[in-house]
Amino acid sequence: MPATKLKPKQKPKVSARQRVYAHLQQGIISGKIARGTVLSELQISQDLRVSRTPVREAIGQLVAEGIVEQSPNRSSIVVDLSRTDIVDLYEVREALETFAVRKAAERGMPAPSVEHLKKILQQLEEIHHTLATSGKQRLDDQEQAAFMMLDLRLHALLVLSTQNARMQKIVNDTRILVRIFSIRRQGHDLKALEIIHKQHCEIVDAVLAQDADRAAGLLAAHIRHSLQERLEEYDAYTRERLMQKHSAAFDLGIDPATVARTGM
Repeated sequence: MPATKLKPKQKPKVSARQRVYAHLQQGIISGKIARGTVLSELQISQDLRVSRTPVREAIGQLVAEGIVEQSPNRSSIVVDLSRTDIVDLYEVREALETFAVRKAAERGMPAPSVEHLKKILQQLEEIHHTLATSGKQRLDDQEQAAFMMLDLRLHALLVLSTQNARMQKIVNDTRILVRIFSIRRQGHDLKALEIIHKQHCEIVDAVLAQDADRAAGLLAAHIRHSLQERLEEYDAYTRERLMQKHSAAFDLGIDPATVARTGM
């Protein structure tokens, strides 16, 4: 009897809208598309060789997620979050993620999830060890991106344990915004990695011990620590932008007080 030939699995077809959305989201996350940029449907459609309809649909999705906003004249602009916006996002994270980790601890994590958590912690430890033995002071861009992805997976796995699809989406959208608009100037150093890894290990240990109160408290402290880092980066970024404006104003003969008053 002749052997049955197995048909190779076909990759799911990616629609034009999905392709445009992925292109724009990655551009914004990477910083190639800067905050405050006006998105041109015509230019994007020409660059990606698609019609304007999928471009409009992709931008609409980004608007719904809070990554892009529409001005009164209908222009689509990549949002530039304020200090208050960042605080608000972290308050949402703390409220939802502490609820999720409490549920995870109370119910107990299934064995596959436990193994996944342990693997993520091991991979994070490997990043720390690599930096410690490299002689470098900080993670480079590629290492930082790998660290952030593992951090995202660890938090996402805890939220997934609630089996609440709406909560998962809100937390995911919030973390995307935080990731896009966190103003990180450089990668983590050894001290930062040690603090974060210790926090992660303590949170996971509390969850596995089914100590819901301790797990929720540790995660809340961890998120607040992250918020403080983001605010310090935001303040440094704001000061840098103001200095640049003052310098440009001086070159043009404009009174720096006018710059500070008007924000020009």
